[in-house]
Amino acid sequence: MKEDETVRVEAKSSSKAFRVRAIAGTRAVMLALDCDPSELVGLLGFSIQHLVGGSGQAGWLGSEKVFKSVVPDPKGYKGPRRTDRFPVQSFLWSDYWAEPDTKYRFRILPRYGKPAALTPVVAQTSAHEIEFEIRTEKEFDGTHGVWFNRGAIASQYFARKFGNKPPSNINDPKNDEVKWLSRGLLEACLDYIDKTPKGDGLRVAAYEFTYGPVLAALAAAQKRGVDLKIVYHDTTSEKKGAKNANEDALVAAGFRVNDRKVTFKRSKTKIPHNKFIVRLKGGTTPVEVWTGSTNFTDSGFLGQTNVGHRIVQPATAKQYLDYWELLRGDPELAKARAGAMRLTGDPADVIGANSVVRVFSPRPNSKLLGWYGRRILDATSGVLFTPAFGIGKALLDPVAKARQVMRFVLMEKPPPKAQADLFKKDLAYLQISYGVPLGELYQMKDGNVTSRRRIQPFELEKWYFHEEHFRPKNAGFVFFVHTKFLLVDPLSDDPLICSGSANFSNNSLLQNDENMLFVRGNTRVADIYLTEFDRIFRHFYFRDVANELHAKGNDAKSIFLDETDAWTKPYFAPGHTKNSRRVMFFAVPAKTWAQIAAGPH
Repeated sequence: MKEDETVRVEAKSSSKAFRVRAIAGTRAVMLALDCDPSELVGLLGFSIQHLVGGSGQAGWLGSEKVFKSVVPDPKGYKGPRRTDRFPVQSFLWSDYWAEPDTKYRFRILPRYGKPAALTPVVAQTSAHEIEFEIRTEKEFDGTHGVWFNRGAIASQYFARKFGNKPPSNINDPKNDEVKWLSRGLLEACLDYIDKTPKGDGLRVAAYEFTYGPVLAALAAAQKRGVDLKIVYHDTTSEKKGAKNANEDALVAAGFRVNDRKVTFKRSKTKIPHNKFIVRLKGGTTPVEVWTGSTNFTDSGFLGQTNVGHRIVQPATAKQYLDYWELLRGDPELAKARAGAMRLTGDPADVIGANSVVRVFSPRPNSKLLGWYGRRILDATSGVLFTPAFGIGKALLDPVAKARQVMRFVLMEKPPPKAQADLFKKDLAYLQISYGVPLGELYQMKDGNVTSRRRIQPFELEKWYFHEEHFRPKNAGFVFFVHTKFLLVDPLSDDPLICSGSANFSNNSLLQNDENMLFVRGNTRVADIYLTEFDRIFRHFYFRDVANELHAKGNDAKSIFLDETDAWTKPYFAPGHTKNSRRVMFFAVPAKTWAQIAAGPH
C-alpha cells in the first residue's frame, strides 16, 4: 500500500465472526461493524483502541455514555471515560480526533461479561479481535482540498473545555477556542490568500464579508503586489437605510468601497450568495478556486457547520473567473440569468466519468431541482443530504419515496409536521437529524417551527454541561447547519458529490447568485464529505433524541449504556433503521447511480 493512495479498509477477526469496514477522511475515521448473529448473546459493546503511526503507546477512544451500575452520577465522575470501561454500543462508530495524512492502527475488541468486569469474548481471548491499519486523507492533494469546521459549538467538549460562554477573541486565528472551532477551515482559507504570490491575482465574490482576519489577509495580499478585486453584497439594496456591514468592514480593513477598481457592489439581485475566490497566475491565467458554503464571517468559520472546497483545475477556474466578470458588472436579473446559462447549461443526467461540472445561478428555470431529485432516486447504496433550510416540494417525493436505499438528511431545524409524518412512513431507510443544543426543544405552531425554549427542568443537566451555541438568539438566520451538499452512492467506487453555495431551492436557482460543483468518481473527496457528514449528523441526532425523550419523561435514559445485550436487537431486526444502516456498509449493489441514471426515468 502506498502511503499517499486513497484507502478504504475491510478487515475480519481471525474467527471470521466479526468484521469492519473503515473509511478515512481527513480528521475522522468511520468504523462500520458487523458480526455473525450467533455472537450477539451477551455482547455489551466494542472497545476501540487506536495507535498513531503504527508504533508507540496505544490509546482507547473516549466514551460519553456509562453503565449506571458503575457510574450512577456521570457528571461527578472523575475517572476515565474510555471505551475499554464503557464500550461502544453501536455497529457504527468514528474516531473524530484523527489528524490528516496520518497512519493509524486500530484494534477493536467485542466485550462480554458484566458491566464492572468486562471480558474480551465469551470463550476466547483474541479470536474475535480485529486489527488493521489505515491512513487518513491529506487535506489537500494538489487538486482537491476539503475542510470542514467543527460545526458543533453546541457541544459538551466546548462547554467543558472553554466554559459556557462565547469565544473570547474570535478575531485571533491563533486563539485556542478559534483553532478548535475552525478545525482547519479558517487556516486553509487564510493560507490560500497568504500564499498567493506577488504578481498573481485574486478575484473575490462575497455575500457576507465582515470577518477581520480574512479582510486583513486580503489587504496584506494587495500590499505585497497581488492584483486584488472584490465583488461584494451591497446590503443597503435590501432595505433603505440599512447598515452596510460589508462596507464598514472593508473600510476598517483599509479599502475604499465601490471604487470600481478594486471593489464592486453587487445590488441588482435578490441575494448575491457566492463565497468564492479565484486565483490568477501572473494576474491573468485562472488556475484554482476556493469555494464552498462558508461566508467570510466569524460565524461562518467558527459557528455553523460549513465547508471550504479548493480545486486546482484551469477549466474550473476559467469558468469561475468568467462568472466573476459577469457579476462585476452588477447585471440585472435577465442579463445575469442569460450569462449564467451561457457559462453553465443544464447538466446531463450522467456527467462524465471522473469529471468536475460547474453550475451557476441565477437561471431561467428550476430544472436543476429535478436533476437533483433524479440523482436521489438513482442512488443504489445511499444518499447523504444537507438541505440546510428544509426540503422543498420538488425534492420531497424523491427523498421520501419508500425504497431499500438509506437516506440521511441533515437540516437546520426539524421538518414541518406534514413532512415529518411523511418521512415516518419509511423509517427503516430514512433518518432525519437537525441542529439543536442539548436541553432545548423547538416550539411548533401550525406544524412549523417558531422558536426554541430551554427545557426546565432537564434531567440530563445533572450530568451534562449547558451547551453554548455562540450566536445570540436574534443574531443571524442560521445557527447550526449551513452546508449545502448532496452525496449519492458515497460508499461506491463511483460516488457523486454536489457541493457549493446553493440551498437546493427555487430561489437559489431563479433569483440568487450561486455556484455549485459536481464531482464524479473521486472517492477521496467522497470519503472526506462522508465522514464529516456522519460526524455532524450523529452529533445532533443524539441531541434530537435526548431532547425528545424528555417529552416522554425518560430523558436520562440516553446517557446510560444498556447493561444487557438488548441494545443489539435493532441492528439485526429487519425493518429497523439501524439494521438497514448496518447492511448498507457491507452490501454490494448490482448497479451504481450512473448506470441507473443512464436508463429511462
